[in-house]
Amino acid sequence: MGFGVLHITNGINLTDYLNELKIEGDFLTWQEMLCEGPTSEEIETEEFFNLRKEFLLDFYDIEIVEAELLSELDVLNHTDQFEEIVLWFEYDLFCHINLMAIINLLKQKKIEVPLYLVCSGRVKGEKDLKALADLNPDQLRNEYENKIKLSEEDVELMSSLWRIYCGKDHNLFKPFIVQKSSFPYLSNCLKAHLERFPDSKTGLSTLETHTLNMILDQKITSKRHLLGYILNFQGYYGFSDLQIERMINRLELFYTVEENQMVLNRKGHDALDQKRNFSSELGSKMIFGGVKKIDFQFSKIENKLIKSN
Repeated sequence: MGFGVLHITNGINLTDYLNELKIEGDFLTWQEMLCEGPTSEEIETEEFFNLRKEFLLDFYDIEIVEAELLSELDVLNHTDQFEEIVLWFEYDLFCHINLMAIINLLKQKKIEVPLYLVCSGRVKGEKDLKALADLNPDQLRNEYENKIKLSEEDVELMSSLWRIYCGKDHNLFKPFIVQKSSFPYLSNCLKAHLERFPDSKTGLSTLETHTLNMILDQKITSKRHLLGYILNFQGYYGFSDLQIERMINRLELFYTVEENQMVLNRKGHDALDQKRNFSSELGSKMIFGGVKKIDFQFSKIENKLIKSN
């Protein structure tokens, strides 16, 4: 076993920040968004890369250069030079789905280097949940010093969750919501995931409903104004600008812009009043891992996913 440290981060902003702070070690920046689109259980395969390339191009007009991606991941073929691997991921669903995949990939590659987790969220003296890149240098160093060592059971847990995510029955996540683990925000993320399926009464996800309530309750002047609001008040989702912008555009049938103010139309009010189900009009083609979003709805009464009619 080597003497260096491999840091796997959740994005280039954090990698740059850690380098500025002169955190010693090598870096692998994970820049995927596996919380959306199809996935396969086996990672770093032709099937996996093809699924991701097609999805990102179709939904977000993002082109993946596979050679660059493989070059970045190549460090995982030389982990004998490291004495530990540190995973830098946050409290939200976006990060946790990526974290499941990364831990599963390390297991698939039979990498047995000790694993540690730095996971930001609640910070002493701060009111709001904090992203890693938003911490000041002292706070970030403190999180690093108090990193969590992951056990074999933790690795098995995240690998199991990845298999469920890539599978057809996401209700299998439910028992894990109440299971204690080394991942302090996992329960919140799993609940948030189930609630991004269409509500059984309205056909809108929890975040989509939250967005319509924002339009109703706040003086929102434009889509960009609304985007800023959602980025700051999206809770445990952690979605990017691209994802939220796409959601706002999809919800256009529920609002209009009048005299520099967004207002709900009749359909918007009907959705919030739960007068009918709008799933067919929204017609989502989104896939979460191994499941089509439109194939299931979330029943608040039964607290689980049910098959769509």
